[in-house]
Formats: sequence, structure tokens, C-alpha cells
Amino acid sequence: MSSPAFEQMAVNQRKGVSLAAKRLLDLLIAILALAVLAPTFLIIALLIKLEDGGPILHRRRVVGMTGEFHLFKFRSMCVNADAVLRSNPKLFAEFQKNFKLVNDPRVTRIGRFLRKTSLDELPQLCNVLLGQMSLVGPRSITREELNKYGNLSHLLLTVKPGMSGYWQTEGRQKVSYQERVRMDIHYVQNWSLLWDLKILLKTPQVVLKGEGAY
Repeated sequence: MSSPAFEQMAVNQRKGVSLAAKRLLDLLIAILALAVLAPTFLIIALLIKLEDGGPILHRRRVVGMTGEFHLFKFRSMCVNADAVLRSNPKLFAEFQKNFKLVNDPRVTRIGRFLRKTSLDELPQLCNVLLGQMSLVGPRSITREELNKYGNLSHLLLTVKPGMSGYWQTEGRQKVSYQERVRMDIHYVQNWSLLWDLKILLKTPQVVLKGEGAY
């Protein structure tokens, strides 16, 4: 009859193998995707630059198990987006509540298309290669947003944020912020490699439908 300590050791070993497999999957898919999508990256970069001459990438400071880092996205907003937000009290109040805006006036024409198709997220493949993110995980959040998770906030720092995840494939922008928090916590507490694979398989379908994206 095995002891509880031995059983826990076996569980930890299985989890370790699953995490290693998750990292290997991240690397393989990210490398392949970057190679295949290189022409798409160039076209998007050119379109962004031609629209207003501003930076191609947007760097958002987020938190994760590796600490704070810059999350890369194709820029989808006007160059002075922060100034526009802070100059409009109603807009700023809405953003502080949900950290998202419906019909955001700061989004450019190209940016609106990039968001609808989730193409703005593609540079995060570089974050995956750097080991800062995973293909699947909880939402990437700022240090300020971490406070929304209350006494369970520490759980978000035990895993890497994901390009896709439970919230992105099951709710996206259609659910409240509180529900997003619940879904993130549920994912972290119930993670399995099989669940990640299911989310990965479902992600293209969700992206193609464009539901809840803005």
C-alpha cells in the first residue's frame, strides 16, 4: 500500500511531465507559426505604418510567473491613445471598470480589422518563444488588474498567461469582468494538458467567427 507522500510524489512527477510537454508544444507551434506567418507580419507592419506613420508594435506591461514583462501586439490604436483616454472622463471611467472599451474611439481602421480577426495578437508568439507566455493560459493582465482577483491573485503568478485560453474560447468579451476572473481562476485550479489541447483545437474556430472581438 503506497503512502500519501509517495502518491503525492507520483502526482507531482506526472504534472512535471505534462508541463514539459506543454512547453515543448509551445515552442514547436510558435516556431512553425512564425515561419509560416512571416509574410503576414510584413504586410500588417506595412499597413500600420502607412496609416499614420506610428510604431508598428504596442508593448503592454503585464505580469506572469516570470515577473513583469512587455507583451507584444500589433498596434491597433492611434498614436496618442493614452492622452485620448485620459482626456475623456466617461471613457476613462468605463475603462477602469472593465479594462476594455466597446466601440473604442482610439482604434484605427487597420486596428479594427486586426482586432476583429485577432491578428493583432500574433506578435505574442515571440513572448511564447521567450518563455514569458504560453499558447494557452489565463488572460494577460497588468499589475493593476491583479487586484481584481482578491485573495486568489497569487494563483495568476504561478502560471504563464496565454495567447488563448478558457475565457477566449468560451466567453471572450461577452462576459462580465467578474466572470472573466472566475474563469481564469477555474482554469489555473483545474489545468490539464488535455484541456489545453481542447482549447487549442477550438481557438481557430472562435477566431474565424470573430464573436466577441473588439
